[in-house]
Amino acid sequence: MSFLKPKTHIEQGDVVILYLSVNSMHAIEAVPTIVNKKGETIANIFQTSYGSLKVESIIGVEYGSRVELSKGWAYVLQPNPELWTQTLPHRTQIIYTPDISMILHQLEVRPGAVVIESGTGSGSLSHYFLRALKPTGHLHTFDFHEARADQAREEFKRHGLAEFVTVYHRDVCNLGFTSELDGVADAIFLDLPSPDLAVPHAFKALKLSGGRFCSFSPCIEQSQRCIQELTKLGFNEICSMEVLQQENVVKTRTVPVIDLEFLKSPKTSETPTINEDNKANKESKKYLTSSNPQILPGHTGFLTFATLPPNIAK
Repeated sequence: MSFLKPKTHIEQGDVVILYLSVNSMHAIEAVPTIVNKKGETIANIFQTSYGSLKVESIIGVEYGSRVELSKGWAYVLQPNPELWTQTLPHRTQIIYTPDISMILHQLEVRPGAVVIESGTGSGSLSHYFLRALKPTGHLHTFDFHEARADQAREEFKRHGLAEFVTVYHRDVCNLGFTSELDGVADAIFLDLPSPDLAVPHAFKALKLSGGRFCSFSPCIEQSQRCIQELTKLGFNEICSMEVLQQENVVKTRTVPVIDLEFLKSPKTSETPTINEDNKANKESKKYLTSSNPQILPGHTGFLTFATLPPNIAK
C-alpha cells in the first residue's frame, strides 16, 4: 500500500526503498519472515554491501529514518515512481525518467484521464501514469505475455493501486484494445515492435473529442512506418524526437593575464614568448566555466507523438 498515498510510518507489507547511496538502492518488502527454497519459514534478513538488515526491525519506523546495518547504516524511504524505476525487478527493458517526463508532458496526462498503455512490461511507466491520473482516472494496460501480465497485476495490487488500473493479457496488434474501450481514451501509449499495426486500433480507442498518441521505438524505421499509418488516419501535429540527457561539466579554471604592454616593449625580442622572464603573466584570474562531457549519452529510443483532432469520422 506504500504507493497509494503519503505515509509517515512503515507498515507490514509495505514496499520500502533501502537507500545506501545515490547509485545503490534496493526495494524490499517489509515482512518479518520469508519462505526459503526448502519451503522453510525463516526470518527475513536482507544482505547489502554494508552488512545485513533484519527487516522486522524497520516495521513501525518512520519513513526517512536512518537504520543500522551490521556493518553500516542506510535510510528507509517511501517509494515513488522515480525510486521504483531504479530498483524494480526487470521483466523487460524499461523506459527511464528522461523519456517518461516527455511522454507525460506530451500526452497531457492529468487526474481523471483515461490512458491506454501497451505493453506493460516491468511497469516502470505504468507507475508514473497512475500517479498522474489518480484519484479519478484509470489506466488500461496491455501485455501479450501472460506471465508478465499476471505479475504486473499482482504488483499493482501489492502497491495499493489496483482500483486505478486494469491489466489485460492480449495481442493488441492483431486483436485491438477490446470493443469496450472504443472511444474512451484521452491518450494512448505504445511500446511495441510493430506500432504501425496497432495505430488503427488506437484510432478507434481515442475519444471522438480527440486525444494524444505516443509510440516509443528504438529504430527509426519503426517510427517511420508508424508515422505513415498516423498520416493515413488523419492524425496531425506528428513529430518524432529523441530525448538525450546531457550533463554540463562546471569547473573553475585559472587563466593567466597577458601583459600586452610588456610584449610591445622594445626591450623584448621581436618574437617574445608569453612566459619570457615570467613577466608577461605574473597575474591570473579565475573563471567559472561550463563544457560538455567527454563521453556523450547513447541512443535510447524515438518518441513519436501525434494528435487526433475532434470529430474525425471513425
